Amino acid sequence: MTQTGTDHPTLRDIPIGISATGFRTETDSMGEIAVPADRYWGAQTQRSLKHFSIGADRMPKALYRAYGLVKKAAAEVNAESGHLPGWKAEAIGRAADEAISGALDDHFPLFVYQTGSGTQSNMNINEVLANRASQLLGGAVGSKTPVHPNDDVNLGQSSNDTFPTAMHVAALDALDVRETGLLPRAVALAEAIEAKSAEWMAIPKTGRTHLQDAVPLTVGQEWSGYAHQVRDAIARIEAAKSGLYELAAGGTAVGTGLTAPKGFGAAIAARIAALTGKPFVTAPNKFAAQGSLDAMVAAMAAVRGLAVALMKIANDMRWLASGPRCGIGELILPENEPGSSIMPGKVNPTQCEAMVMVCIQAIGDDNAVAFAGSQGNFELNAMRPILINNFLRTCRNLADACGTLNRFSVAGTTLNRAVIDAQLGRSLMLVTALSPEIGYDRAAMIAHKAEAENLTLREAALTYGGLDGETFDRIVDPARMVGDGVSGA
Repeated sequence: MTQTGTDHPTLRDIPIGISATGFRTETDSMGEIAVPADRYWGAQTQRSLKHFSIGADRMPKALYRAYGLVKKAAAEVNAESGHLPGWKAEAIGRAADEAISGALDDHFPLFVYQTGSGTQSNMNINEVLANRASQLLGGAVGSKTPVHPNDDVNLGQSSNDTFPTAMHVAALDALDVRETGLLPRAVALAEAIEAKSAEWMAIPKTGRTHLQDAVPLTVGQEWSGYAHQVRDAIARIEAAKSGLYELAAGGTAVGTGLTAPKGFGAAIAARIAALTGKPFVTAPNKFAAQGSLDAMVAAMAAVRGLAVALMKIANDMRWLASGPRCGIGELILPENEPGSSIMPGKVNPTQCEAMVMVCIQAIGDDNAVAFAGSQGNFELNAMRPILINNFLRTCRNLADACGTLNRFSVAGTTLNRAVIDAQLGRSLMLVTALSPEIGYDRAAMIAHKAEAENLTLREAALTYGGLDGETFDRIVDPARMVGDGVSGA
């Protein structure tokens, strides 16, 4: 390899890739093992592939991208403290940038169901970055020189503190990333629902409780409830994010920081904050940060709350659009695709159905996350891979579903005013407005008479209630029964 005047290799511009076929031999503390020659991973990654080939779920690439950022920050801090030569830190940082960008995704092949601390995933990125950094410095891939996966890339670190740190970085990215993150997509959906609410605020309709007719409200009021549910869920997620800003890095194996330079935890948190623009800080208690997964459990519970709200909204929409002729039929949803292979002309509320399925999966994923969070033992919770896989999957699914429900359903939803007006006019629960005038019991008798004899409410009131038509029309006015806009007052 090329040496400089300071007796260290020169960093080169070498494209990603290894022009080799077959296998090479790499070693770890367990001995030698054959590794695919065209991959950057090493012995420990290969052993994990052998021993944990379980199912089809692979560790999320988003986690490795976040892990690349952690390794870049660690290398920079180690260089600044004098524990790592600057030229090695620069090479590791260059390789880490490639991991962060996704350019090295193909070199992170591990399964979710692996060592519960995430040790193999930590070593996977250590090996990939070490081999790539060595290649950039003119070294041979697989030689562990001039950059070593443990001694250099993992310097001052443990899987036990870096894996939860990478989890927090990845989790926040899944929530916040511009346009495609869960929170931006949820905010956009809330805004679309609010626009419909404002458009329809003055249109009265029959309310429903217990799946039965109830007193009227406006369509806009009903949709304001949907928007408020989403906004409240977003606020709870934002509040839960605070725990994710606390990073375990610096605690090393059990929280004591053994082998890490003094001040490493605070320094790496500050560096990660600088690299991401997020207010990361070192966890005030590393024993809690490593022995538990409480911050992730709380964040997932808040995300589940959004799923619960979205399921209610999607179900309401598909019920209110049921028909088109033999259901409730108040809403007209966009017709996106044929709905049946046997019934010509049938169109289904497919975006709502998809959202419900996504929410069901999210609630199931949250159950697994809560269970995983309860399994901390002594100084380590060793259920981390399943937790971060479920969290990232849920965020991705909900973000995508918010986007498609907004674009292909909410945005194009219209009202069937003829049905809304007809149903409101037939509602027996308009009789509630008569209670202050004639009393609850007499009003109830009018409603029962109208139902039993198939009369309109007005007909029943005039023949039984001792009311004249003018009085009935003045009191039983749906537009006066819906309160003061959104407040319902």
